Amino acid sequence: MGWLVFLYATRFIAGMGIGGEYAAVNSAIDELIPAKFRGRIDIMVNGTYWFGALLANIGTFVLLNQLEPSIAWRIGFAIGPILGIVIIFVRRHLPESPRWQVMHGRTDEAEKSIAFMEHEVQEKTGRELPPVDESKAIDVKAGEDHGYLTLLRVLFREYPTRSILGATMMITQSFLYNAIFFTATLVLGKFYGVASENTPLYLIAFAVGNLVGPLALGHFFDTIGRRKMIAITYVTSGVLLAISAFLFYAGALNAITQTIAWCVIFFFASAGASSAYLTVSEIFPMEVRAKAIAVFFAIAQCFGAIAPVIYGALIGDGSDPSKLFYGYLMGGAIMIVGGIVALVYGVNAEGQSLEDVATPLNAGRKGTTRAEGAGSPRAI
Repeated sequence: MGWLVFLYATRFIAGMGIGGEYAAVNSAIDELIPAKFRGRIDIMVNGTYWFGALLANIGTFVLLNQLEPSIAWRIGFAIGPILGIVIIFVRRHLPESPRWQVMHGRTDEAEKSIAFMEHEVQEKTGRELPPVDESKAIDVKAGEDHGYLTLLRVLFREYPTRSILGATMMITQSFLYNAIFFTATLVLGKFYGVASENTPLYLIAFAVGNLVGPLALGHFFDTIGRRKMIAITYVTSGVLLAISAFLFYAGALNAITQTIAWCVIFFFASAGASSAYLTVSEIFPMEVRAKAIAVFFAIAQCFGAIAPVIYGALIGDGSDPSKLFYGYLMGGAIMIVGGIVALVYGVNAEGQSLEDVATPLNAGRKGTTRAEGAGSPRAI
C-alpha cells in the first residue's frame, strides 16, 4: 500500500509539471510564431507528443522482451525523469516572449528580443523586413499580474461563448483519447487474444497514426481555416469511430485491422485534439492565456480520467462485445458534438495577430503591440 501511495504522489507531481508545460509551450508558440504559421506550428508541436509515445512503446517492447519484468519497469520509469532533466537545459535556449516582457514593464528587454528575432529572420531570408504600419500600434501599459478572479471574469463575462468552445473541445478530445488509448491493450488482449508482451507493437502503429495526422493536416488550419478544419477533424473522427464500432460488433475485425481502424480514426482526431490546445491558447487575452490553458487542461483531464473507468467496465472479461459497441458509438457522438460546437462558436483566428483575436486587458488602441514609453513599434 505504501508503494501505491508513493506512486500516486509522484504521479501527481509529474502531472503538475506536465500541466505547466502545456501552458508554457502553447503560450510560447503562439507568442513567438508569426500569425501566418501559428496554427500549423502549434498543431505539429502538440502532435509530437505521439513521437514520444512511439519511442516509449518501442522501448517498452524491447525492455519487456529482453529483461525481467521486475527490472524492465524500473528502467522504463527512470527514462522519464532523465528526459525531464534534459528539457531543463533545452529550455535555456527558448527566448522569452516579447509580449510577456511588455506586459511586465520590461520594455528594453522586449526591444532586444524583437531585434534579435528580426536579425535572425533577415539573416536567413536575406531580405529586409518591411516597416510596421504605425496606424496599427496600440499602447499597452504594464500592469499587475492578473489572477484567477480576473480569469473567471474574462471567461464567463467577456468571452462566454469562447469558454464553451474551449471547454467542449478539450473535454471531448480528452474523453475520446483516454477511452480508446488507455483501454487499447485490454481490447487487444480480451477480444483478439494478443499477448501482453506484444501489445506495444500495435500501440507503435497507433502512435504513428496520431503523429502523422497533425504533421499532414496542420497547415490546413492556417489555409482552410480554424473553424472548418476543427469541425472536419472532430466530426470525421467521430463518424469513423462509429463505423468501426459496427465492424467490431459484426466480428469483421481482427487485431491488425482494428489497429488500422484506430490509426485512421486518430489521424484526424490527433489533429483535432492538437487544435484544441491551439484554440484555447489563442482566443483569450495574453494576460490570462497560460492560466486559461491550465484551467481547461485540468477540467479536460477530470473528464478524461472517467473514460478508462467506463470503458474498462464495458470491456469486462471480453465476453460481450455489445457493451463496448455502444461505448464506441458514445465516443463517436461526443466527438461529433465537439465538432458541431466548434462550427457554431469557432473563432476564425487564422492569419490574425493575437491582439486582433483577443484584445489585451491593458491595451488602448487596437493593432500591433507597443509598450508605453518604448521606441518604435514592432511586429510581434
